Amino acid sequence: MYAVIRTGGKQYRVAPGDVLKIEKAEAEGETIVFSDVLAFSSDSGSVIKPASAKVIGSVLGEGRGNKILVFHFKRKKQYKKLQGHRQSFTEVRINEIQVDGTTYGAQK
Repeated sequence: MYAVIRTGGKQYRVAPGDVLKIEKAEAEGETIVFSDVLAFSSDSGSVIKPASAKVIGSVLGEGRGNKILVFHFKRKKQYKKLQGHRQSFTEVRINEIQVDGTTYGAQK
């Protein structure tokens, strides 16, 4: 089973036990709840839009990604500009998916 959630302007396909890196998020008490669930699938091939669903995860840590170089260049104008960027992220492990009163946890 899996769910599709939206956070930080992006959509993620998550299942219990998955570890993913999302945009930096504020988490209270090392637990984060995603209430914006777009779709849910309990069987292969059947996707539904749940009436009430949430995904619960635990925060593993925070960090910054690899450096990306941004290079601007205009020929014949003697213009060059080099700039670096490192995006901050929060690493989250998905613990359970709650859909319409049913809880799906990670396989042990």
